[in-house]
Amino acid sequence: MDLATIIGIALAFGSLYAMITLEGAHVSSLLLPAPMILVFFATIAIGIAGGTIKDAISSFKMVPSAFRGRTFKPQAVIDQVVGLAEKARSEGLLSLEQEADKVDDPFLKGALQNIADGTDGEELRVMLEDEIESRASVGRTASKFFGSLGGYAPTVGIIGTVVSLTHVLENLSEPDELGHMIAAAFVATLWGLLSANFIWLPIGTRIRRLNDIEQERMTLLMEGVLAVQAGSQPRLLGERLKAMVPAESLGKSKDGKGKGKGKGKSKGGQVPAQEAA
Repeated sequence: MDLATIIGIALAFGSLYAMITLEGAHVSSLLLPAPMILVFFATIAIGIAGGTIKDAISSFKMVPSAFRGRTFKPQAVIDQVVGLAEKARSEGLLSLEQEADKVDDPFLKGALQNIADGTDGEELRVMLEDEIESRASVGRTASKFFGSLGGYAPTVGIIGTVVSLTHVLENLSEPDELGHMIAAAFVATLWGLLSANFIWLPIGTRIRRLNDIEQERMTLLMEGVLAVQAGSQPRLLGERLKAMVPAESLGKSKDGKGKGKGKGKSKGGQVPAQEAA
């Protein structure tokens, strides 16, 4: 589990709280229901209006995964594929059907089942590439949705401020209340900027990054299983897959030597394809 989003947003709001405290203000002065309702509900409503209901629902469904931040360890995936290559080399491609029953990842399970069924290599590549693209499109849609919320929120905040200032001008006959009313009017702008930069944009960016990481994982698996189908030698396959991954992601030191070499590898590739970072 990668806590970057939780830590980042918590620190951002913490720094805001520190500023409010150091300025001698009170948090309650910013927690005004009227501007908060306008900014959050109107922003989400406009975001929905710019797409489809299905887009909005699928985007919000990805929020929990954005906070959990499940990533993968490339070395574990490589060890798994090498294990599959060793099994296929010693027992034949049909043995991969048994391995398909043991893995939890639907992408890898489907690929292994197709290999065992004798699917042509080129056809299998097209199928896997299409599946990768279809999954990636969901992440891109969600990222774009939250990015659009980040764009709308400041403008909605300004609208709220204008509405509040109009109310202020209607009450110029009450000078004792003007200061409080003007301050309250700018709270809408504050929440517009705050929600955009502290919530919507970080979530959108996070989803895009996790989507890229998932694409990298599936691409690594695709190249690996296609090489297994083609009968690649396990050791050479492992080296080839390592060349597709940055050295830092493999845990290599500056001199190019890997750390914890051999960990996570088991016969038959029984290493989880995806692990919480």
